[in-house]
Amino acid sequence: MTESVLVTGGSGFVAGYVIRELLERGFRVRTTLRNPARADAVRRKLVLDGDLSFTVADLLSDDGWDAAAAGMDYVVHTASPMPVGEHRGQDIITPARAGTRRVLESARRAGVRRVVVTSSTAAAIPTEPGGPADENVWTDLPDKPRYAYPRAKTLAEQDAWRMVAGWPAGPELVTVLPSNIQGPALDADLSPSVWLIRMMLTGKMPVLPQMGYAIVDVRDLAVLHADAMTEPSAAGRRFIAAGQFLWFREMAELLRDRLGAQAAKVSPRRLPNWVVRAAAPFNAEMNQMVPSLGVRSRLSSARAEKQFGWHPRPAADSVIDTANSLIKLGLAG
Repeated sequence: MTESVLVTGGSGFVAGYVIRELLERGFRVRTTLRNPARADAVRRKLVLDGDLSFTVADLLSDDGWDAAAAGMDYVVHTASPMPVGEHRGQDIITPARAGTRRVLESARRAGVRRVVVTSSTAAAIPTEPGGPADENVWTDLPDKPRYAYPRAKTLAEQDAWRMVAGWPAGPELVTVLPSNIQGPALDADLSPSVWLIRMMLTGKMPVLPQMGYAIVDVRDLAVLHADAMTEPSAAGRRFIAAGQFLWFREMAELLRDRLGAQAAKVSPRRLPNWVVRAAAPFNAEMNQMVPSLGVRSRLSSARAEKQFGWHPRPAADSVIDTANSLIKLGLAG
């Protein structure tokens, strides 16, 4: 009998690849959209046959979630607001927590077996900047605007663990904590992480702050979500998904070295830390950069590697594949 999975936020970058992976594994997939008019576009960008259906639900409303979860064996909750675009300058903590609550409560009422929640390594930031981080680490940051995103991801994930602890009949919970997500864009609706590479390619990042990220490829992340959903021994565990760390300057060098003339607008110029700190009180984006200046994260994916035999591909390959997809889509000019 074919098992069914609800994937939240079907138009999103991670959701698209998770849906692909699940359909390839033979699951029946239902996904949520806030706007049903986007269903055809989502189906086209996935370029994949399979049993895929759509339903309407919004993290900010109770409407539609019980119907979305009905009849599902599993739920993969990827949808969460980011402090960019329509949510720039807005409260992202409340919708992140409320959305997670709605998804979990609907899953419980529907008798779902397991829920996989996409958290973030922003929920596993060590107290000492640049200190080692594994799944035992929880972010503890003050309630300030520059920390809104890590607080949103941390509090939403903590809420999820608290909720399922009070439900002995289930569902089971697994959380996946990705680092910076790169990989081929599927359409022009770019995630913030992919937007970083586009800014470099288009010359919209004329100077490079002394920042960097551990990179995880979205294709590898989708595999880990599917494994975390199906492996019985994964229940009740967190899994960090992070690969090699790259500074922004290293990303820029990769693009210039491998893409040649197509990366002519990529700037090698550095932005001094003191400039960022001086501008931070007057610029929200600079303010969010300050905690990451000069910090090289040390994230361990040893648990996922041991549990599933999971290994992320080289970060350089993910960055170049991202760039090539943007060129193919006509978004790098």
